[in-house]
Parts: sequence; structure tokens; C-alpha cells
Amino acid sequence: MGIFSSIKGAIFGSDEEEKTEAAPAAEAPKERAAIAEVDVVARIGSIPGSDKLNWQSSIVDLMKLVQIDPSYANRKELAGEVGIAGYEGTAEQNIALHKAVMQKIADAGGIVPDDLKN
Repeated sequence: MGIFSSIKGAIFGSDEEEKTEAAPAAEAPKERAAIAEVDVVARIGSIPGSDKLNWQSSIVDLMKLVQIDPSYANRKELAGEVGIAGYEGTAEQNIALHKAVMQKIADAGGIVPDDLKN
């Protein structure tokens, strides 16, 4: 699984979570919200510690919040996954990386405010 998939899984939930949350056979299974209904800001904002990190604009803080090592190597791999070539870790590239990740989260069905994507 790639870095972006890990971030997406932390926001949307993973297939493994769905399997472990499955109701016993006697009960009707819980309905999960359609992916199109995932409010990304609310979901990330509900993660403990989100109020202490600048995850809204910092890729490093976003990665820390979802418990992914924000090392240069991981950010470089993530940049490749979202289509950013020549990533060197500059402040401008980190901002662009954050926006690209938020755009891909929106493309995957998350509700992401425009100011986080553009």
C-alpha cells in the first residue's frame, strides 16, 4: 500500500476497519456513509491532536496526524504518487504536495473545501 493510500485510509476508513466493525449475523449490518458524503475537515478534525497541528496547510502535520512518518523519503514517494515530479522538499513543493493530496482526496469522494485544494 502506498503513502497516499494510507492517508486516504486514515480519512475514509479502511476495508479492514469495515471487516472488524461488521455486525454479528443476527444483526443488520451498519450502513457506512457513502464516500461522497465524507466531510474531510470534520473527519480529520476529529482525530485526537488535530487541534495542535496545522494539518490544513502542512503536509508534514497532516502525515503526523494520520501516523505516517513525514520524512523526506516518504514525502518524495507521496509526491510521485500524486504526480509531482522533481520533488526536493522545498516549502513551496510541500504546499503544492498538500494541495495535490487534498485534491486527490476530493477526487476519491471526499468533501474538501476549495481553499485546501487550490
